[in-house]
Amino acid sequence: MSTQTIQINGHDLKLSKVEKELFPEDHVSKGDMVGHYRAVAAAMLPHLASRPLTLRRFPDGIGGSGFFQKHAADYFPDWLRTETMDAEEGTVDYVVCEDEASLVYLANQAAVEFHVWLSTVDKPDHPDRLVIDLDPPDGTPVAALRETARRARDLYAEVGLTPFVQATGGRGFHVAAPLDRSTDFDTVREFATELADRLAAADPDRLTTAQRKAQRGDRIFLDCNRNAYGQTFVCPYSLRARPGAPVATPLDWNELGRATPNGQDPASMRRRLARKADPWADMDAHAASAAEARKRLLALGG
Repeated sequence: MSTQTIQINGHDLKLSKVEKELFPEDHVSKGDMVGHYRAVAAAMLPHLASRPLTLRRFPDGIGGSGFFQKHAADYFPDWLRTETMDAEEGTVDYVVCEDEASLVYLANQAAVEFHVWLSTVDKPDHPDRLVIDLDPPDGTPVAALRETARRARDLYAEVGLTPFVQATGGRGFHVAAPLDRSTDFDTVREFATELADRLAAADPDRLTTAQRKAQRGDRIFLDCNRNAYGQTFVCPYSLRARPGAPVATPLDWNELGRATPNGQDPASMRRRLARKADPWADMDAHAASAAEARKRLLALGG
């Protein structure tokens, strides 16, 4: 297997086993994956910046046993930014991916998926994102998922949040909103749960907030579990370790009618970014108070 050396941000990076197919069914090699992350770096890095990062690595390709990695490895170079965060097990030194060299280095470590916190290292207890994950059972028509995303969008807007949508590259969509970090995680999680409960109550045959899978039946699960300290969601423009090499893709709302959860791959993403700016690029300009939005939700009653 060949190696090649490239220079990014003043760092010489030695790429190893670049021909190794990490997505064997799709003939996507590690070199192809590094190429994807270089191609999306300008759009992706703002969504990685200042956020503790959990990596999902697949050294033997996505057919092998991958693993989630929170701790920065001893052998990571000292120029790779790490931040020590409180965790249940004491403290964890998390990687914070700030530049293209870091992104490429991690991709070369067979990090296929990048998952980020909903808060930043400087205010870790106060999220700047609220996310509800629309998690469908097998066989759910994409039209039903889209309709659910629009219902969430409308409710977010009604309570004063600015809704954003992402095709996860997996099974569903994320409906996210930027927050001003004035509210702690416990309150934001309660609020997200109240939003989801209201959506489910309006359509109990199709939507559920039941935590136990056995109680969901064939309904779409409105998952609020990411709204907690140390939890993550998939970073925009991350690959997913699934056949087809799908990419998590922020969408404009007017694209949702044509979108599927896993409709973008590295080739289509390059074409997309060549003609279109990141729909989430100005997200933080719309940050709202979760506490104020919660008051509006409670005032809706019913």
